[in-house]
Amino acid sequence: MSAVAPVWSASWQRDLDGLSVRDLIELRATRTPDAIWLVDPASDETLSFSDLLEGCHHIAGCVESSGIAPGASVAFAASNSANSALALLGILFSGRRVTAINLVAGDDTIGYVLSHSETKLVLCDKSGLDAIPSDALDGIDCVSITDALGASKAANLPPLNAGDDGLLMYTSGTTGRPKGVRLSHANLLAGGGNTALAHQIDAEDRALCVLPLYHINGLCVTVLAPLVSAGSVVMPPRFSVSAFWSWLADHQCTWFSVVPTQISWLVHGEHDRRRGDSDRLRFGRSASAPLSPDVHRAFEARFGLPIIETMGLTETAAQILSNPMPPGVAKHGSPGVAVGNVVRIVNAETGLRCEAGVEGEIRVRGANVMQGYLNNPEATAEALNADGWLCTGDLGRMDEDGYVFVTGRLKELIIKGGENIAPREIDEALLTHPDVIEAAAFACPCEDYGQRVEAGVVLREASSTAADDLREHCRARVGAFKMPDRVHLLESLPKGPSGKVQRLKLAALLERAE
Repeated sequence: MSAVAPVWSASWQRDLDGLSVRDLIELRATRTPDAIWLVDPASDETLSFSDLLEGCHHIAGCVESSGIAPGASVAFAASNSANSALALLGILFSGRRVTAINLVAGDDTIGYVLSHSETKLVLCDKSGLDAIPSDALDGIDCVSITDALGASKAANLPPLNAGDDGLLMYTSGTTGRPKGVRLSHANLLAGGGNTALAHQIDAEDRALCVLPLYHINGLCVTVLAPLVSAGSVVMPPRFSVSAFWSWLADHQCTWFSVVPTQISWLVHGEHDRRRGDSDRLRFGRSASAPLSPDVHRAFEARFGLPIIETMGLTETAAQILSNPMPPGVAKHGSPGVAVGNVVRIVNAETGLRCEAGVEGEIRVRGANVMQGYLNNPEATAEALNADGWLCTGDLGRMDEDGYVFVTGRLKELIIKGGENIAPREIDEALLTHPDVIEAAAFACPCEDYGQRVEAGVVLREASSTAADDLREHCRARVGAFKMPDRVHLLESLPKGPSGKVQRLKLAALLERAE
């Protein structure tokens, strides 16, 4: 049951041993100072690796002048831009722990994150300042990123080791308060390195980053992977269906990372891929949630571009699994094999490894696995066992070739009349309907069966499809027993910072609405 190992290797791999993010930025600025690191289409600004180093020194100077102790939290609250990327990496460079603020998390969550992380300084832009409730800023200094970049350089950078905390990113908190995931500098570089290794990324590659930097995918995959591989990244302020293909073509990107919802929007959109002699686009990458095989095939058929399905977690600095690059075998419905870490399927009760094809809990071990949850020893002990394995809470099975097939979450299984129903099976049945953009099945209490199946669905614009039409659509694919008893037509589905749909929160929201 050993996973398929990649045969590709790169010269940058030997650069990472024992380095902090600061060390790597200095290395890139020394070796290739004039090479392009980042392009900002909104401001038409281009930054080199030497510009990155310069900006990090100024951000570090601002942090130092604020009196924030080494290792303490400095929050980052901003939309994507060249300046926001400099701010985030500059906080890491300064030897402080960057705390990512999800701008759409809501007042209560943002206030909790700032308090729990003991943040005393926030670097922000206007969107970040607008997102933070004013009563959460008591005792906290807010400095605009523009002003921070105008500060004097740091006079005394504190010592910084690979094992020091680098990032504090909070999980979605579907069953309670969010948990603060502590990722060291070594964890972060391992996460970026695993992405670059799986996708064969080198200095000639250029990523398009359309996911927010407070998203582990946006940060580790499309910012740190290019930094690790000495490549570059194009960073517009946000995702746009209408501008997506133009960004890729105009800036000669070779790859991009998106979430399944964005893939669905592109498939259902009116804009087509721009091709020509200068087209360097190699692949797209999907992560953060399972990708429906039907949506996967529809994208590849329409745009003639491979989508590499992957899987990652905040607790693992993003990627743990990836399908091979062409001409390797990609299995639709699977996020692939382990790359750069070890993944196994175990019986959650006994801890024994499952045979091929047997469902169990997905567990991970590697240099990318988190240090633990901030100030939460109970949750840390539950997630990290004595042998260093991360217990993900995800259910799946591994085939004889090492490909993992995710079947759901331990806490999200629907148990109807004593039968386990994986929500993903219902999701995929709904997503085969041409009008469905997003779908999420969940459990509701039922006097007759214990639990019944319901689902939230987002339809394409101007669709006339009714909820009962979707129920019948499901009946034909999964049968009457698994068919949703009720389908809720919604404008959006609740998601956590990593982009995963929060099924338990969806159920609670709909219950309160009634």
